[in-house]
Amino acid sequence: MSHSVVITRTTTTTTSTSHLVLNTGYLRTTPGLLKLAQLIIGAVNVGLVAYYIRRYPTSGLPASAEFFFLLMAVAFLVGTFCLLASCLVSLSTGGIISKTIYELVYHTIAFLLYLIASIMLLVDVTNGRYYHTIKDAYMAAAILGMIVSALYLFSALLAQRSYRGI
Repeated sequence: MSHSVVITRTTTTTTSTSHLVLNTGYLRTTPGLLKLAQLIIGAVNVGLVAYYIRRYPTSGLPASAEFFFLLMAVAFLVGTFCLLASCLVSLSTGGIISKTIYELVYHTIAFLLYLIASIMLLVDVTNGRYYHTIKDAYMAAAILGMIVSALYLFSALLAQRSYRGI
């Protein structure tokens, strides 16, 4: 009695790639463009206020309005950078994080605190607390702060619409 035996050999090959894949399509979406604009304007705000706080100290310690504005600008610059970087280096993060409550809370808090800091700096500038050179730079920073807080409000509204309450 003779038997016929068939042997099938399956070979699975996996390759490990060490290159970084960027999800550049996220920058074509409205939330991606908003985060990029928030990042750029936030960096300009940090640069303006940090330069003039250090270059032209008013008394030894910076005024509370300019210091609070700088603190808020740096905090939300770092937070927005982390959010944008996460969405760019992962293909799924942009779609997943928008369905959680994190973006809604983050953008709402960023809107409120940036708006408060901008109003405080604007009031300080219009009350004539600074010299002419610093006044122009801080006025520009306060106006840009109002613009970026409006962008955070728009991001919060978009996040609220896409929040699914998972």
